[in-house]
Amino acid sequence: MGEFVAAVLSFPAVVFTFALVIVIVFWLCAAMGAVGHDAFEGDSAGDAFGLGGVPVAVAVSLLVALAWTLSLTGGVVLRRADLPAAGYAVAATGVLVAAVAAAWVTTRGVVRPLRHLFPDEPGPSLHDFVGLTCVIRTGRVDESFGQAQVTARDGTSAIVQVRQNGTDVFAAGGVGLLYAYDDAGEFFWVAPFDAALDPNTPHA
Repeated sequence: MGEFVAAVLSFPAVVFTFALVIVIVFWLCAAMGAVGHDAFEGDSAGDAFGLGGVPVAVAVSLLVALAWTLSLTGGVVLRRADLPAAGYAVAATGVLVAAVAAAWVTTRGVVRPLRHLFPDEPGPSLHDFVGLTCVIRTGRVDESFGQAQVTARDGTSAIVQVRQNGTDVFAAGGVGLLYAYDDAGEFFWVAPFDAALDPNTPHA
């Protein structure tokens, strides 16, 4: 255990040790929901290094973890070789460069098949439902309760939470208009919808 700790805190592994701590803290925060979803959206910031097409958080995490593992392994081997200080410094520098290069090549190979999971165009947003009509699915809708089914312009449908701040009467099967989205409450404000007032509805 003592040899491991010494290697972790010695050159060359120490160059990546603190970066790895930051990566671990980031993923722990992500697991607890303390990291916004935008941190995992596709990002082209790594294109110049051949790591684009996936979120920077994913590419950097892989790169740091691999570089740390390789430099740690090389450092342990060098420490056991009992080299003189000058020889160790030169060899350790070589290990550091080799670890970075190998980690980059490996990360590039790993992220390539993952790119299709992170399309360049953002996926549909709940805000895209604002302005669409919906079908009420609950027996009532008030300031604290209500659900409705809405169909997006691409044909996909979803069940969403709806609320109203008035005294309009909604019943299951009725049609409403989603006119705003509340990000904090994660629900839509809904109002009664009269098809006769819709300019897009054909009239006899």
